[in-house]
Amino acid sequence: MIQGFEREEAQAQASGQWQQTSDRKVRVGVVGHGFCKFGAHFSFQEHPNVEVVAVSDLLPDRRAELAEACRCGTSYPSLEALLQDDGVEAVFCATDAPAHAEHAIQALEHGKHVATAVPAIFETLEDADRLLDAVRRSGMTYMLFETSYYRADLYAMRQAYEAGALGRLVYAEGEYWHHAASGLDSYEGWRVGMPPQFYPTHSNAFQTGVDGASFTEVSCMGIPSDAPELQPGNNRYQNRFGTEIALMRTSSGGVARMGVSWDTPGLGGEVGRVRGDRGSMTGTTYEGEVEVADLPDVARPPLPPDVDSGGHGGSHGHLTNEFVMSIVEERRPLIDIEAALAMSVAGIVAHQSATRDGELLNIPQYRL
Repeated sequence: MIQGFEREEAQAQASGQWQQTSDRKVRVGVVGHGFCKFGAHFSFQEHPNVEVVAVSDLLPDRRAELAEACRCGTSYPSLEALLQDDGVEAVFCATDAPAHAEHAIQALEHGKHVATAVPAIFETLEDADRLLDAVRRSGMTYMLFETSYYRADLYAMRQAYEAGALGRLVYAEGEYWHHAASGLDSYEGWRVGMPPQFYPTHSNAFQTGVDGASFTEVSCMGIPSDAPELQPGNNRYQNRFGTEIALMRTSSGGVARMGVSWDTPGLGGEVGRVRGDRGSMTGTTYEGEVEVADLPDVARPPLPPDVDSGGHGGSHGHLTNEFVMSIVEERRPLIDIEAALAMSVAGIVAHQSATRDGELLNIPQYRL
């Protein structure tokens, strides 16, 4: 079992019943069926407002498997070929992380709405400028499928924050522990030796996903690893760190500590805590100035009957529903380009800081 794909049983606790508000069907193309088989794991094929009209993977056997899983009769040998199909109006890119920005830009330039797996950009800050410019010029919807946003704990934190129960966030912690993640199979070996902070959004979401803040400065400490792939010359990133811990200032006036590690066995997954000047939360437990009875309902909203909440803490189905409904309702999605770049860019700069022994560095800001 790949970490994060454990089944979530808590979805039955969601409050209320899902109500369909539109008969519109968004015509979606799903791209990517690699090691994680992400393309079929987000229930696009089950959503009542979606018709999966095309799929693509570079490998014929995986392409056929994706088509079967999505119950789709049209497949293409590449993303580039799929984008020529005028019947596709939105694309979900579950491709390799180094290609997310380029694939999103191509889809936007072809007039498609686009969602990608995380992170939004990888390794280079230049892609942030290119991706933001493509979103601006196209006017299309862009969303990042950051799973932490719809984990039960972070969802509860966001509801409490929006209700004023946390006040101003003074401190946040986010942690992404994935033992030996760089050893997982990957397209052209992109995971081998990957700097931990190149994959930062699962942890950084415990700030941006709560109060919407970005990160403005970072000092990051890297811890060298004994893993063979993290020795000098054994990875394309020339990276030797198996753990990177970043201390960052935030645009909302607080401080955040965000850690990513491949080197620590035991507790895995995405976890976080937040402390505000009115209250604090660890998990879904609140303590502070607001009476618990006066807190908002923090149960995640209901999903369409056949949409599975899925892995990563029951977040998959919620991400799909948010993307689809943002198109149907012609509004910005929750995890838009600003949030996507805030979380992704901070990690790239954090790794730069780690290679400079924790030097305090400014983090570029991106606004639509």
